[in-house]
Amino acid sequence: MSDEIRMADRFRGFLPVVVDVETGGFNCKTDALLEIAAVLIEVDPDGFLRRDETIRYHVKPFEGANMEEASLAVNGIDPHHPLRPAIDERDALQRVFREVRRAVREGRCSRAVLVGHNAHFDLGFLNAAIERSSIKRNPFHPFTCFDTATLCGVAYGQTVLARACIAAGLGWDETQAHSASYDAEMTADLYCDAVNRYRDIFEKTLRNAPPQP
Repeated sequence: MSDEIRMADRFRGFLPVVVDVETGGFNCKTDALLEIAAVLIEVDPDGFLRRDETIRYHVKPFEGANMEEASLAVNGIDPHHPLRPAIDERDALQRVFREVRRAVREGRCSRAVLVGHNAHFDLGFLNAAIERSSIKRNPFHPFTCFDTATLCGVAYGQTVLARACIAAGLGWDETQAHSASYDAEMTADLYCDAVNRYRDIFEKTLRNAPPQP
């Protein structure tokens, strides 16, 4: 039965994609998007989720963007460092979306859904950047998201990312934290571990589901 579990079956046609952003503050309308990472998720032949490719970009602050010193101190980003390999916001989004759309097609899904730790924060910045960039082909659902803070509260009794990773046995490297790629990859591993705990339950549900009309 497990060989019948496809990504398209698992989440009602959604492809989960883990996204983490590093920003110049907490206001998605006014504060800069400085890094974005997207981690693709795949399903193995036994029906278990696992982390796949990571797409990551440093992003140039949009014109007039606000950047709070407190936020920059936390993420350690110097937006104006001459060796920082940053690209324009629109270019970064288009590159990420190109890979996400490919994964959606390969998974036979209808669209992507953002997975994040406190996901509405990341989704808010993503949607604001899409609006600023006038991008029409957004592969992500505009308001639905999967929040690992909630999921980890259920699975591990922890809602803080670092504590949830430790509780799940994944470890945590504080020296790498607050980079979009590291946080996204750890969130992806958490998400897969938590969802995989329900694999047998889902397989039973799929087996007993009435035929589609």
